[in-house]
Amino acid sequence: MIINTACVNGKDEIELLKALNERNAEADKKVTEAVAKILEDVCREGDKAVREYTQKFDGYCPEVFEVDREEINDALTEADSDYITALLNAQENIADFHNRQKQQGFINPMANGCILGQRVRGLERVGIYVPGGTAAYPSSVLMAAVPAKIAGVGELVMVTPPMKNGKANPDILAAAAIAGIDRVFLMGGAQAIAALAYGTESVPKVDKIVGPGNQYVATAQKLLFGKVGIDMIAGPSEILVMADETANPRYIAADLLSQAEHGAVCSAVLLTTSQEVADQTVAELEQQMQGMERYDMISSSLKNYGAVLVCEDIDTMINFANELAPEHLEVMVENPMQYLGRLNNAGSIFLGQYSPEPLGDYYAGPNHVLPTGGTARFFSPLSVDSFVKKSAFIYYTKDALLEAQEDIVLLANKEGLPAHANSIQVRFE
Repeated sequence: MIINTACVNGKDEIELLKALNERNAEADKKVTEAVAKILEDVCREGDKAVREYTQKFDGYCPEVFEVDREEINDALTEADSDYITALLNAQENIADFHNRQKQQGFINPMANGCILGQRVRGLERVGIYVPGGTAAYPSSVLMAAVPAKIAGVGELVMVTPPMKNGKANPDILAAAAIAGIDRVFLMGGAQAIAALAYGTESVPKVDKIVGPGNQYVATAQKLLFGKVGIDMIAGPSEILVMADETANPRYIAADLLSQAEHGAVCSAVLLTTSQEVADQTVAELEQQMQGMERYDMISSSLKNYGAVLVCEDIDTMINFANELAPEHLEVMVENPMQYLGRLNNAGSIFLGQYSPEPLGDYYAGPNHVLPTGGTARFFSPLSVDSFVKKSAFIYYTKDALLEAQEDIVLLANKEGLPAHANSIQVRFE
């Protein structure tokens, strides 16, 4: 773990930011070339290419890609009742939060007879990618499907890699049944993204693809942007904890570990104004990670992308947090609400000692599909807005257009577009 036991001096900040930026660099050339080839093959050969790549990368390809509706329903009825209850409780919280994001269109009838307005409507078909490799994430099904349903999306199509036995993960299927997923296909990786974007004999073409995946999935989404909508370019998970002398080092360490276990290139960083908290957190990290199932992954993450930095004051921590723009930002300080208005760049902010990051991952309600790699400076979490499109509409009367004629013609001619000007003038000749 990168540890600085003195106050942040600029040099350590630069070193850390450089390491994290290099981690979040664009996919290397070999990955991009490999993904481009997959996309080309799926576009040209459809299911045949998807089948070949699924066999190659997953070691098994089902005879039929689409999961039968009966199997989805069986997964729900056969699941552990406590698990279903937990999913339903989480779904309720997620729905309550996202229902508050729903927008309405508007119409503005004007005194001169003109009518302006905006329509807001859900996308027709959305593809949801749910990972199924080193870990399966039923929670991601809820986080994508619930706001999509609230937005009014017509059809939800989910793709997820098969397990080693060639079957769908039953926990993911149960979540899909609860969330109202319309169709489920057993495929993963870049080939699944391509199938959603282009459409194949089995998989319908979608308007937008959401959901995180590995670097091949992320690269496929990036290369296909424009052909299909995407939510964001997802990178490795990350957490930044801001803590003062009132913070509990045991809690801090547990929360840092919760993100480090996502992968070897995930980052876990602590900023604190207390040397004692810094030292005790490091000791807690070493103690708590012993015996953890993903010890090697956690150890690699902390060694390469972990840091404990002691800062002079809270202002220094806030400035660093806004510069880093982390995916998850925990604020373990006295009176955390006092600083909320100054924290401008973060995917999701967790305030206080009892708002750990996993609360947001599974249960509280705000979405856990968040911008990573500093993109919280300009990207937002997945939301109802991610699943709608807006159209403006204009109705002008003849008299109103006549009144606006001179201004429009002047602006059109100023831009060197006489045909635009003529489109107005021809109506009054």
